[in-house]
Amino acid sequence: MPDTKNHLNANHIWGLTRIGLGFIFLWAFVDKMFGLGFATCRDELNTVAVGCESAVVGGGSPTEGFLSFATKGPLADFYQTLAGNPVVDFLFMAGLLGIGVALIFGIAMRIAVFSGVLMMLMMWSAVLPAENNPLIDDHIIYALVLTGLLAVNSEQKFGFGQRWGQTKLVQSMPFLK
Repeated sequence: MPDTKNHLNANHIWGLTRIGLGFIFLWAFVDKMFGLGFATCRDELNTVAVGCESAVVGGGSPTEGFLSFATKGPLADFYQTLAGNPVVDFLFMAGLLGIGVALIFGIAMRIAVFSGVLMMLMMWSAVLPAENNPLIDDHIIYALVLTGLLAVNSEQKFGFGQRWGQTKLVQSMPFLK
């Protein structure tokens, strides 16, 4: 017989994990968009320059900075061609925003998880070989957590997923669940 109390605690922990991971994606979007000086708009000395030209609103490219480090590995040439491409920039920013919002609210989890796993695998493969471990880095761990979130989605806590799943829109297009 399953331990109901531990099962309920696990659902709450998964719910908090979903929201926390959503904030990671959403914060990446906000920082890249406005250059708040956390990951975006820091110079070589790691000093903050809020609102710099690296931010999207300053005309910067959110993909150029990360992909400029993709100078080695089997896919380096591919990722170098994507760096700074306006279509790739738009898709990347839309992905960060959409995944973040979906995870925070617990809606459209299938699309959010698929998109998030794809984004994490692409970011992982852009920096192969990984700096601290030849195979596993934080991108792979995030992809695994996203997959776990989808696996427990039907019992999620702290979200609107169950109500979302009952809407006519989602009923007519189940892939939105």
